[in-house]
Amino acid sequence: MLRRSSTFPLALTLLIGQGLLNGCAVNPATGDADIVLMSEGKEISIGEEMHQELKDKGQFYDDVELQSYVDKIGQRLVAASDRPDLTFTFTVIDSPDINAFAIPGGYIYINRGLLAYLDSEAELAGVLAHEIGHVTGRHAVRQHRDKLTNSILSGMTYILTGSGDVADATKRVGTELVAGYGREMELEADATGAKYMHQAGYDTDALLEVIGVLKDQETYARVRARSSGRPSGTYHGVYSTHPRNDARLQQVIRTAASLDGYPDNPAIPGEFRRQVEGMAYGQSTLEDRDPNRFYHRKLGFSFKHPEDWTVDGGAQAIVTKPPSEDRKLTLTIDRRDRESDTEATLRKQVGEQTLSPPEKLEQDGITGHTAVVSDGTHTRRIAVFDLSGLTYTLTGEVNDQSQFQAADEEFKAIIESFRPMAKWEKQAPREGQTLHYVQVKRGWDIEKLASISPLADAENQLRLLNGFYPKGEPRTGDWIKVVQ
Repeated sequence: MLRRSSTFPLALTLLIGQGLLNGCAVNPATGDADIVLMSEGKEISIGEEMHQELKDKGQFYDDVELQSYVDKIGQRLVAASDRPDLTFTFTVIDSPDINAFAIPGGYIYINRGLLAYLDSEAELAGVLAHEIGHVTGRHAVRQHRDKLTNSILSGMTYILTGSGDVADATKRVGTELVAGYGREMELEADATGAKYMHQAGYDTDALLEVIGVLKDQETYARVRARSSGRPSGTYHGVYSTHPRNDARLQQVIRTAASLDGYPDNPAIPGEFRRQVEGMAYGQSTLEDRDPNRFYHRKLGFSFKHPEDWTVDGGAQAIVTKPPSEDRKLTLTIDRRDRESDTEATLRKQVGEQTLSPPEKLEQDGITGHTAVVSDGTHTRRIAVFDLSGLTYTLTGEVNDQSQFQAADEEFKAIIESFRPMAKWEKQAPREGQTLHYVQVKRGWDIEKLASISPLADAENQLRLLNGFYPKGEPRTGDWIKVVQ
């Protein structure tokens, strides 16, 4: 028995080592040797599948402008990362939970519930940079490796010892070791994330501010639990492994801040506040809206699309297209030229190209013009509308020019459905609540604001939203968040 026990570890080490060595690579974030059992292509494939599932289940928050804003910040951080050539996708999830997370292949998510408690673009950048650090460090892949290694270890133990009990015990210990990303991976994400923030121009101290926000949530949850006699829960999301005064994290931040170079802060004053203004707060409730109609609540326009078409909003354009992707209609927005009407704007846009006689459109109080435009090779349907000081251009295109005539009927139907949103459509979800900023007037304090707030335990909730928990007051002239 002793002889068998002494040879088992060597045999097992050789077997596992030989299998894992085949997947040895250099970690792009740390530069260290990294044993992986998944190719980057597989990593991306898994991420794509999971992302599509989230989208199909309606988990994305319906605010194209906010989505584009978060993506813009994320892409700025990616450009400063160790994997700038990997395609990253940043998405706001329609959930009140205070969390952010990353999945393999460059897909990063932040819940609107966490966005509500942040106070600046730098804090948002800190959350995104931390999650980018998980992706560049291939933490999900390494976690997958560790779980697979545990399974191999458990199976080999059973084969070589014949002991199922030993195998079960090994698997249990292994599971505990790889539950979550773990302290070391979280600190690694902090280090790389802080570096990306610094290189992108953001103040790395914002990471500490975010941790303060989340630790206040933990403190509040414990106080509530004690007062009600319930067990005290613990926050399990991003930064859950960090104490409030985390010496190792502070060292990581100081190291990142001491790196060479410091680009100008890219944040536009007031932009973060403008983007989260009007965001849903708490649980979402469905509205009485057409599921085949796209609504842009901030800019106040809407259009209807065919049932199976999808609408994707980016920083530069909104694109709607069918699953076949053989045609698309793209909407772009520019400042209105008040010296030109929509027909003149349309003619100016097409220049020397041939166009059919422009057709005037009058829809729910707005006017526009549309025409078919051709440069001799490509034919498109273009429409121009003026609404609230902006010019909206809708362009329908096909991949196969022989299909344009059939597709043009769909393009024209979408264009003719473009209109301002009705007043009831602009309102918040029925019985729902939304986040708003107000400027503090003389004599206001949290207690006074809480007295007119619809929130339960309003005083504590307003303190948490504005960084005043458990005590503290805003100053006259400060912008603070309220819920209506």
